[in-house]
Amino acid sequence: MAESTAAFPDFPVPALCGPLRAPRQMLAEQTYGGHKSIHDDATAAGLGLRAGPIEGPTHFSQFDPLLAGLFGRLWFERGCISAHYQNMVVEGEEVRAFVQAPAEGAAVARIWAEKRDGTPVLTGSVSIGEVPAGAHELEQRIARLRPATGLVINRDLKVGQRGAAPETVTMDFDQPMGPYYPFTLADKLEAITEPSPWYTRAGGAGSPWGRAIIPIEMISVLLGSSDAHGLKGRGPAVGLFAGQQIRLVNGPLFVGQPYVLEREIIALSESARTESIWIRTQVFEAGTHTLVAEMILNHATLKASYPDYEREAHALGLAS
Repeated sequence: MAESTAAFPDFPVPALCGPLRAPRQMLAEQTYGGHKSIHDDATAAGLGLRAGPIEGPTHFSQFDPLLAGLFGRLWFERGCISAHYQNMVVEGEEVRAFVQAPAEGAAVARIWAEKRDGTPVLTGSVSIGEVPAGAHELEQRIARLRPATGLVINRDLKVGQRGAAPETVTMDFDQPMGPYYPFTLADKLEAITEPSPWYTRAGGAGSPWGRAIIPIEMISVLLGSSDAHGLKGRGPAVGLFAGQQIRLVNGPLFVGQPYVLEREIIALSESARTESIWIRTQVFEAGTHTLVAEMILNHATLKASYPDYEREAHALGLAS
């Protein structure tokens, strides 16, 4: 057990089970490809869902106080969280985060989250620093993938394909993050389930790094959408995050700091209902090209949301 959880002064510690929280839905106005996303209630209803779900990485914040209690500041500097999203959560539902403390000498700890009634929300793993290749949840899932031989929506994409060009990004408190993330960091800090002074204008200078840090769940927002950079399937179609891994290498990431992103497709897969693009995004400090973080994202597109799916599958000889 390292340092205290001073980053979260109001959090009840010690604990490996967090309190029930009701995360907020902040993507109802999200758009891409000229249409609303699955987080819009009407779009979700058209796909057979009862409401627009809360974005998966929102739940990462509920783990931060638990992991800061276990690992101290190292969690924000060299932590890795890897999660497979199991069931969607809608606004008004309560969620609790759990961490299974790592056994003596173990490199990776298990995590999971549940709704109040025990419905699983996500399952995954966490670690600090370097761990053996393939130790984490998403890496293990990628290793088990079968070759994707029936792709329709993503048939133009290839493993190893890279984004069209490096992208430079920054996140400031009041900076609009675009139509894919129609809210600001300040908006998120008003709604985040686990507030910390280290995230704020007023308290950032008191962090161990002397600056405000970007919450781990907001790293996903900083990295934005890869659609505009050549790593996009055919559309219009509606997708969702099916799994996500965020690894800090030389963290934390700072508010107002420019970063350069480089993206690559590392796997393509399919299921009965979806086609997935697995993208690794590396985050470098602008100017020094120091690797500070990376994200692996399983972005799954719903076949039923692509109007031409059956016709094109038939033309490709893939229809049953």
